[in-house]
Amino acid sequence: MKTLRKRRIIPFLLSVLIVATMTAPAITTSAEAPVILGSTVASFAVLAGSTVTNTGPTTITGEVGVYPGASITGFPPGIISGGSQHISDALAMSAQSELTTAYNDAAGRIVTTVLTGQDLGGLTLNSGVYFYATSAQLTGTLVLDAQGDPNAVFIIQIGSTLTTASSSVVSLINNASPYNVFWQVGSSATIGTSSVFKGNILALTSITATTSATFEGRLLARNGAVTLDTNTIGIPAAPTPTVSPTATVTPTDTTTVSPTATVSPTDTVSPTTTPTVSPTDTVSPTDTVSPTVTPTVSPTIPPTTTPTVSPTATVTATVTASVSPTPTGTPTDTPTIVPTDSPEPTDLPEPTVTPIATGEELPVTDTAGTNTPLYVMFIIGAALMITGIAGLRFKRRHE
Repeated sequence: MKTLRKRRIIPFLLSVLIVATMTAPAITTSAEAPVILGSTVASFAVLAGSTVTNTGPTTITGEVGVYPGASITGFPPGIISGGSQHISDALAMSAQSELTTAYNDAAGRIVTTVLTGQDLGGLTLNSGVYFYATSAQLTGTLVLDAQGDPNAVFIIQIGSTLTTASSSVVSLINNASPYNVFWQVGSSATIGTSSVFKGNILALTSITATTSATFEGRLLARNGAVTLDTNTIGIPAAPTPTVSPTATVTPTDTTTVSPTATVSPTDTVSPTTTPTVSPTDTVSPTDTVSPTVTPTVSPTIPPTTTPTVSPTATVTATVTASVSPTPTGTPTDTPTIVPTDSPEPTDLPEPTVTPIATGEELPVTDTAGTNTPLYVMFIIGAALMITGIAGLRFKRRHE
């Protein structure tokens, strides 16, 4: 039973595969791709194989060239803006090579609708490939409807000639762009007086634009001439795709998310706590009061002044005898004062005090054996003066 089921499934799978392969071509050809114009030929508004001839004040926006021919005439009075003339130079040769490629591309597209024998005037065509086995005629207005798709492509394949009547119009609606309209002409194209024509003419032989015809597109002839007469010709701009506006929906999501991220600044409240901590550390300057103790070291300074006072011993010549009546009291005081600042008096021998009558002068210049008590007393007095002076200085320094 299992083998029978497998045998039944295999034919079913094969039939599905066959249907899929048959429908695949229809899916891939439902939307036409534009004819590829090379970057060089795309910059040319007018290109011919033999000559370019102009009459009247024609205005052309783009390059004008000829190859392999060597003649461009009628400029001025014709005006070329946004480009220049290229006569059989490398740029014109490259443009002709790219034109051949584009012409063959347009001619080789798969036909979606055959219009042989019908006038283009009065028709409304959607995106697709339209075919004329021989010549095509346009009288009145042809409408090309992109149905809202700016990338819609229109290719009209014409076996021989294209002719438009005077004041005929090619009208583009619903985002149709002349940039994506291609007229592949098997021989020559003639655009009638005051016609308004849209699209790129890729002609095998020649193109003739009669008086006051205007073009939004290119006039590109492979082998023959391009003849102009008071025309206006401009290269169409590439269509702006409508897909890009849908991509702008994504920024709306990003804008709503980014404000939520701005909540992070609320974390910056933490710095308010840090200032309160730092002032507590500044209490340490109270420890700097300790330097007030350092003045106690200054008492070491006054002893340095005592040695310099000793030379004042020469003043002793003015001492009178009236000081001597108190000999008994002075010896007792001298032992207590001398040890503090000047140790030298302690080394002297004990003086022997002799009474001296009042009113008598002390012989200062006598020898040490007869006047020793007066000399010692004088030294003790000088020491007391020095000690007092040092004490005053010490007191003043501390005050």
